[in-house]
Amino acid sequence: QVQLVESGGGLVQAGGSLRLSCAASGRTFSRYVMAWFRQAPGKEREFVAAISRSGSNSNYADFVRGRFAISRDNAKNTLYLQMNSLKPEDTAVYYCAAGPTPYIDSRHPTQFDYWGQGTQVSVSS
Repeated sequence: QVQLVESGGGLVQAGGSLRLSCAASGRTFSRYVMAWFRQAPGKEREFVAAISRSGSNSNYADFVRGRFAISRDNAKNTLYLQMNSLKPEDTAVYYCAAGPTPYIDSRHPTQFDYWGQGTQVSVSS
């Protein structure tokens, strides 16, 4: 089992940057494919990015490709999401999630068992 705590959200102007972190408890962090999802008011939770257990491979939603970068530090049990060139439509609560899917092309929330509480990202125009 793993517990996840996100941080780093906030209010930023369009074109700005934020870096989200997700701290994981336990010694099994490196066993999980990790992902970021987001949920805007009135909308379903949607996939943003995923990263393999080693961190060597990643997968992105088309709407963030080239702007966001997912990474992980298994020694620190931490997942990151670097968000650049932010747009107002990126406004949402961002969640980190852990496996058990072994595939980084897994994009449905039901393929991930463990979730953080979320961190709010707001982008003003």
